[in-house]
Amino acid sequence: MQKIEFVPRRTFLAHLVSSSAFVLGARAGAFDFNGATTAEMVSEADKAAWNPNVYLGIEPDGKVILIMHRSEMGTGSRSVLPVVMAEELDADWKRVSLEQAIGDPKYGSQNTDGSCSIRDFYDTFREAGATARLMLERAAAQKWGVPAAECKAQNHFVVHAKTKKKLGFGELAALAKQQPVPKKEELTFKSSAEYRYVGKELPTLDRDNLTNGKGIFGIDATMPGMVHASIERSPIFGGKLKSFDDKDAKTVKGVLQTVTIPDLTGPTMFQPLGGVAVIANSTWAAAKGREKLKVEWSESPNAAYDSAKFKQSLLETVRKPQKVVRNVGDVDAEFAKASKTHEAEYYTPHLAHAPMEPVAAVAEFKDGKVVCHANTQNPQAVQDTVAQALGIDKKNVECHVTLLGGGFGRKSKPDYVAEAALLSKAVGKPVKVTWSREDDIRFDYYHTVAAMYMKAAIGANGKPTAWLQRVAYPSIGTTFNPASTHAEAFEMMMGWNDVPFDIPNHRAENGPAKNHVRIGWLRSVANIYQAFAVSSFVDELANLAKRDSVEYLLDVLGASRKIPFGKDYINHGKSLDQYPVDTGRMRNVIQLAAEKSGWAKKKATKGRALGIAAHRSFLTYVAVAVEVEVDNAGRVRIPQMDIAVDAGTIINPDRVKSQFEGAGVFGTSIALMSGITAKNGEIEQSNFHDYQVARMNEAPYVVNVHVIKSDAPPAGVGEPGVPPVAPAICNAIAAATGKRIRELPIRRQLA
Repeated sequence: MQKIEFVPRRTFLAHLVSSSAFVLGARAGAFDFNGATTAEMVSEADKAAWNPNVYLGIEPDGKVILIMHRSEMGTGSRSVLPVVMAEELDADWKRVSLEQAIGDPKYGSQNTDGSCSIRDFYDTFREAGATARLMLERAAAQKWGVPAAECKAQNHFVVHAKTKKKLGFGELAALAKQQPVPKKEELTFKSSAEYRYVGKELPTLDRDNLTNGKGIFGIDATMPGMVHASIERSPIFGGKLKSFDDKDAKTVKGVLQTVTIPDLTGPTMFQPLGGVAVIANSTWAAAKGREKLKVEWSESPNAAYDSAKFKQSLLETVRKPQKVVRNVGDVDAEFAKASKTHEAEYYTPHLAHAPMEPVAAVAEFKDGKVVCHANTQNPQAVQDTVAQALGIDKKNVECHVTLLGGGFGRKSKPDYVAEAALLSKAVGKPVKVTWSREDDIRFDYYHTVAAMYMKAAIGANGKPTAWLQRVAYPSIGTTFNPASTHAEAFEMMMGWNDVPFDIPNHRAENGPAKNHVRIGWLRSVANIYQAFAVSSFVDELANLAKRDSVEYLLDVLGASRKIPFGKDYINHGKSLDQYPVDTGRMRNVIQLAAEKSGWAKKKATKGRALGIAAHRSFLTYVAVAVEVEVDNAGRVRIPQMDIAVDAGTIINPDRVKSQFEGAGVFGTSIALMSGITAKNGEIEQSNFHDYQVARMNEAPYVVNVHVIKSDAPPAGVGEPGVPPVAPAICNAIAAATGKRIRELPIRRQLA
């Protein structure tokens, strides 16, 4: 069995600055590295001209040590990126050890969000490995007095081609350290035929610790002398503390004191919501004490928020012309002369992240500095948020990243870490803040509610000659700017203004909406509701035309081509030259999903049928074919789901399959049962009994993931499997029952 060794951070750094160790940094040119560096993170590499973000260290005994700057929440991202570096270095994987980075701007972005870990750092890690390899080869050539071209790294050694002499990486470390850093154009990279690790199914670095219980999650983290906190917050977003009585709370055994947290002011950002914290010697005592608090809150501007009424207001908005975000041809003229049109409205509710491990953090404020341990997706956001909350320099905030029991975007918003830091300053001890499941559901950064209106002019063979779409939802932008009324540009490019269909007249519009709760990004973000509307509507058009859904979808998608959406198209920060919108790749995944699902052979019968949907998100192409069974009581069963994926170059196929299997279950939950509602400003759900996610008997019985082999640049994996799932399920239900589902979740609509 391969063994990956974890070493303490301080031990690792001590090794790095030893005179005989070879330390190499990697620069990711897209990021700014002028940020502050904590004093104890300074190494010899920091003083070099080549300013690093990710370190590669080689010890005299040959051990290769990597500092990994991404968070691990089950995706395997911190296990996959080191493979890229080890591959180009030609290291022996069994002699690689990993150290988790603390928050520090020198690493570039540490935000493990947006399915960007591999795509943003693939080249960086390749270059780091190839650079180190070339320096080792040049060191060996110098030692032997031979041309560097005759020396080649092979499995942790450098071998001289003519004499077969070899030197281990450790033996060459001191001499390699003296070599000038090669220019990028001097580097050579392995061909895919030479890969020993990339494209192979390697175990994750955390596998043993996760299976033997040794892995430390946020909820496990401790600090000497710490106390525990449970926080009562306003049940309505925007409510402020008016008064409280803690007399009964202090009678609970173990309760030590109560502390107020300042009310939220200004933009929401990642600030704590405010409230009253009960401090105790155990989590249980803190929670029981909190139950006995008597708290009064001031009136909130969101006290009248009613999600049912808000739904109607959003639908009214999208029935009228709104801000145009994409316009091709002349939609109005085409509608004016059309003999047949079709229109539909769609709606999706708020969603909660609901990771299996709620947010948790422990922090100590001492001598003007904070040390914290948290299950965070973004330790640099922790530094910024804690520093702002306490009025200190972010250089004085040290954030250690634990394992995460799921994240889905919630744990990149570190309000809970700031709570722990503020409370530690108040009580003079380390404080552990653990959110309950009820806290997690009631005080989330919710995935936004959305309404969509679709209209098409129907031409020959049932194909649309004009297509109009409108959407309205409270934007993520409201978290940072309360005056924001429309969706941000990045939200619009998530399946709304970049619909890839070959339609001569197409207009996309976006209407205004105000937020009444905290809005945040959730796994696959705006793609969820926008793909639901687009993929459902095109299937409705296929049904109207009495055409096969797969054949119709391919027809509307059109011939294989690359769509020039223009210089303003965000494309997840990547150029359209490198990551074009390629309908040929979309056609391939649709055809593959249909083939693997047995589409041509399985004919719809009453209560049982297949449905299909496809979507490009996070630069990845995905098609989902779902078989559903609907019984007489309206219960939905999913015997099989086939997901076809083109995510470009794949590092570890096992991780890709795992992510898309999970996306199948996540998307099923969104489709069948998950939804957050509000009444009189308060969230009505509180736990998994009323905010439901798919249990074993409700999840797809089988999820088959079919990965297309590709040499295209690597794209996203964690999120793009989610958006096509709900529309594929609804399309299958329509085929099986004749009932079209236009509102999520589906529960009770089929009874």
